[in-house]
Amino acid sequence: MSELRFEESSVRPIESPRRGFRLNKQRGKIMGVSAGIADYFDIDVTFVRVAWIAGTLIGFGSLILIYLAIGLIAD
Repeated sequence: MSELRFEESSVRPIESPRRGFRLNKQRGKIMGVSAGIADYFDIDVTFVRVAWIAGTLIGFGSLILIYLAIGLIAD
């Protein structure tokens, strides 16, 4: 049988944890909510904006209240 060999290296640090959600008012159009969500999940802000619009239309406007709540509570 072959011997098990382990590399002699120290424990590697895990990548620094994500910072919390923040509004991005520089890239934002209204309150920076969509840009902040796009930054947090590292996706394009256009996808987030399209998802907000689709969710608002499908949910009969309920996402507008969620958007406002996030914009007023965050930061």
